[in-house]
Amino acid sequence: MTRSSLPRLALRTSLARLSVRPRSMLLLALGPVLAILLGVVGWIFDWRLGVDSAVYRAGALTLLHGDPLYDGSTLAPEPWWALLPFTYAPSAALLFVPLAILPPQLAWGVLGAISLLALALVIRVTIASLPAAMAGARWWSSPARATLVFSIVLLGLEPVWRTIFLGQINLILMALVVVDVLVVTARGGRGGGIMVGVAAAVKLTPLIFVVHLFLTGKRADAVRALVTFLGLQLLMLVLIPGDTIHYWTKTISDTGRIGPVHWAGNQSLNGLMNRVTDLAPWASKAAIGISALLAIPAIWLMLRFHRRGQALAALLVTAFFGLLASPISWSHHWVWAAPLILLLISRLPRTSPATAWRRWVGTGAVIIVFVSCVLLVLPNGRNIELHWKFWQSVLGNAYILMPLVLAAVLVVRWAWLRYRRVDSTPVR
Repeated sequence: MTRSSLPRLALRTSLARLSVRPRSMLLLALGPVLAILLGVVGWIFDWRLGVDSAVYRAGALTLLHGDPLYDGSTLAPEPWWALLPFTYAPSAALLFVPLAILPPQLAWGVLGAISLLALALVIRVTIASLPAAMAGARWWSSPARATLVFSIVLLGLEPVWRTIFLGQINLILMALVVVDVLVVTARGGRGGGIMVGVAAAVKLTPLIFVVHLFLTGKRADAVRALVTFLGLQLLMLVLIPGDTIHYWTKTISDTGRIGPVHWAGNQSLNGLMNRVTDLAPWASKAAIGISALLAIPAIWLMLRFHRRGQALAALLVTAFFGLLASPISWSHHWVWAAPLILLLISRLPRTSPATAWRRWVGTGAVIIVFVSCVLLVLPNGRNIELHWKFWQSVLGNAYILMPLVLAAVLVVRWAWLRYRRVDSTPVR
């Protein structure tokens, strides 16, 4: 069997495992139904639900009213408890228009319901994308049951529950990318890349997956994704030329509209460098330089996984590099921890932990990082992050350190195995 046939074989195997039992579907629907009901109750009692979903809705209302999207620091006058600036591209405001017909709390409930379904979809596709040998382990004896169980368990991850709590859209964007790259694009369909382009039109960071598609040989899909993204920007240039020009010439570089880059919640290299250098004027440039250097091993690692037929692992490498390299990666952006944890669990040995304790410890450490809510426990805000002690800096940058440590462990392990193979080769 050639290496080129491995991705196709993995695809056929994964598609065969995509069936879902009706009972599991019914149970999975309970979460979204409860989210919508909670939104209705919140609307009746005027609860403060979903700060970020309220901003999405306000951006859509501002667009519909014909008011400027980026002038000043506020948008629509309601709700009063979510008067925050709109920091997204004009195309995002267009895609958020359906939220404008709903009260703020119900808009949060609807986004929460879609986010829960998106999480379940990502879990299902992740399980289907696992190599057959891993998916056959006891963890996945019933993929439908595993999807249901992990859809509940992974709600305990801080990025996941915070995304839903805030009314964020991270889980939905992740689902668009996962389905596009691991299902639609993998099948070779003509629609490959479109969902990646749409995701990038909401938040610019998914543009990194256009590069992923191009480097993995899906160049037509990469072009389709880029055309979709640019097409939506051109549409907004026609509809609201002033706001569109303002965004691409001024707003996009104004990180202050998003929040101070040194906040503990910004788990990117840019946030790390600004924290450890006490907001040195060169910190952000240094972060860009470090990201450029890390791009080389990241591309090598991603392509190595891809050539071995491990499309999920390759996609995760790209996702986490994007989180590190982005100027702003709030903790709730790190929802990619969910499929990563599933992949790590699938690789746990079926024998006693005593014989393979490293994998058990590594998997446990990753889970602890994203469950512990360490970023909420540490002192933060009002520039306290600039005065963290060493141990606080380590814990306060745990999200950033996690993929770097995992990548380093993989590279060292592969180098050691290669050395052992060479060393054990008999001399002729």
